[in-house]
Amino acid sequence: MIVGLTGSIASGKSTVAGIFRELGACLIDFDVLAREVVQPHLKAWKGIVEHFGTEVLNEDLTLNRQRMAEMVFNDPAKLEKLNEVVHPAVFEEGKRRLEEIRKIDPGAIVVKDTPLLLETGYQALVDKVVVVYAAEENQMRRLIDRGLNPGEAERRIRAQMPLSEKVKRADFVIQNDGSLEQTRRQVETVYQALSRLK
Repeated sequence: MIVGLTGSIASGKSTVAGIFRELGACLIDFDVLAREVVQPHLKAWKGIVEHFGTEVLNEDLTLNRQRMAEMVFNDPAKLEKLNEVVHPAVFEEGKRRLEEIRKIDPGAIVVKDTPLLLETGYQALVDKVVVVYAAEENQMRRLIDRGLNPGEAERRIRAQMPLSEKVKRADFVIQNDGSLEQTRRQVETVYQALSRLK
């Protein structure tokens, strides 16, 4: 069974993904894949340099993620272009990882931790969608705790599909505004339900 795990920035998706892994799911983290496919001289890296120039690179030619984020989160057209360059490479690598997992354990519950699952239309490639929900004030607080100023935090939240819209498309919703233990209990319940479905 393939499970698409999504949410919004600072909703707690990574925490939920970690709990799924502890429970026995195989995890494919698309944030990690997105960092891997933009390593120097790979196809996605070349596309970024072609469209955004070398000013988004560090001295060692790695992508300056902070500079890139500042550029795209203030310009929807640039964000769309970045996604057009990076997403195909990320999803190709995700497909390769899924094939590796299936060779080893054909019956595994595979959780694809995918921030833009619904925005990209890739929900068609999963069996069930799990959305991690957090109230916007909690998202804001978490982003500010990570060092963003309130304006930048709000821009990043607004750059994504509203969580309320994602919830409408979910098979399961995990409410992540409470304690870690409350979140863990919800993930355990969802994992048990997924185990019965496979």
